[in-house]
Amino acid sequence: MQVIFLNDVRGKGKRGQIKNVPDGYAQNFLIKKGLAKEATKSAIATLKAEQKNEAAKAEEELAEAKTTKTALEADATVVELKAKAGTDGRLFGSIPSKQIATALADQYNVKLDKRKIELPDPIRVLGYTNVPVKLHPEVTAKIRVHVIEK
Repeated sequence: MQVIFLNDVRGKGKRGQIKNVPDGYAQNFLIKKGLAKEATKSAIATLKAEQKNEAAKAEEELAEAKTTKTALEADATVVELKAKAGTDGRLFGSIPSKQIATALADQYNVKLDKRKIELPDPIRVLGYTNVPVKLHPEVTAKIRVHVIEK
């Protein structure tokens, strides 16, 4: 029997796959538990339409990420932050990715999720720091963060 997997089933198939499985396994386990449905012509047509929509959405997200990258890097975007520091240039405290995201929104009207800013450790010194921003799995931009003394 041909079935369309609705969820990943380890060792059998991934979500959205169409596969032949034994009739008893399909009827008594996969369909009964809601892991798969029978692959009729209408179900296959619906699956193809969903896959086409997902592909278009993924391409749109990639294009949006690329335009955001050009906006961040073309203007030589430098996010300026003020922090208290000691005499040797070390900060009292640190600057986390959340603070960088809010400053970017305030200064350049670019709203980014703080989790997209890939800061391995918070910034603890004055001066310029290059910070990578992962906008999409395929698109990574770099912004410069300038920390100055209050």
